[in-house]
Amino acid sequence: QVQVEESGGGSVQAGGSLRLSCVVSEYSYRTYCMGWFRQAPGKEREGVVRIDTRRGDTTYADSVKGRFTVSRDNAKNTLYLQMNSLKPEDTAIYYCAAGSIYSWVDRAYSYWGQGTQVTVSS
Repeated sequence: QVQVEESGGGSVQAGGSLRLSCVVSEYSYRTYCMGWFRQAPGKEREGVVRIDTRRGDTTYADSVKGRFTVSRDNAKNTLYLQMNSLKPEDTAIYYCAAGSIYSWVDRAYSYWGQGTQVTVSS
């Protein structure tokens, strides 16, 4: 069974930075595509960034473009999300997901982490 584990959440003031990490236990056709999603209280889960690690394709949500950067350490099978210039509206639980489909639709991803809380205060 593929395991996904996020870390790196926390509390920061507006304008600050955080880096989230996501370790996936398996790199295979089942996990080539990965995504970061977030869910704020009372809101639906939304995609933040998606990446196809085979092709190198990456797409960011408009709300984070220019502030968030995704990267990958292949040797460690780890995906990172560098979040800069954080805003209070970025407050949410952030989830890492892995699957075989490059999609913004959360149900397209088969494997999910437990989530990590990011809180940005004004």
